[in-house]
Amino acid sequence: MRQNMREVDVVGIRFEEPEYAPVLVLKERDGGRYVPIWIGAAEAAAISLQQQGVRPERPLTHDLLATLLETFSHPLERVEIVGVSEGTFLAEMVFDAGRRVSARPSDAVAVALRTSSPVLVSREVLDEVGLSLAEGGEEEVEAFREFLDQVSADDFLEGDGPEEPGGSTS
Repeated sequence: MRQNMREVDVVGIRFEEPEYAPVLVLKERDGGRYVPIWIGAAEAAAISLQQQGVRPERPLTHDLLATLLETFSHPLERVEIVGVSEGTFLAEMVFDAGRRVSARPSDAVAVALRTSSPVLVSREVLDEVGLSLAEGGEEEVEAFREFLDQVSADDFLEGDGPEEPGGSTS
């Protein structure tokens, strides 16, 4: 594992008003920073269904990928969000023997949730787009929700922030 990686928890999916664009929210495990990543609707649904424990009658694409990895004995060791370029987040899925595959963060996180694999974010990404909120439990969550209601992806593009809404860059 790279030294500059920090483990994050997948907080969940929130929706940006007024477009109702889905935002994947990650929280630094040993710190207070949050990383919002604008993603597509299909990926948001896949992440939400998994977090809620909903099992569709037929496997979704991310379920299929997780099953293939297990069937062919190539476990997903971790997901790393390694950079941001022109507002698009860059991720890598890390497999056995250190093999890396480039992926959209939303797809990589959806598979990581299904395989119980850790999700990590580079310190550089956290420093660039991570949002720190004051400690305060429920107040902290409410402040973050208010932030998401008022912010748009365009607010981050000047600083190479989150992915654009609409899906193809997630």
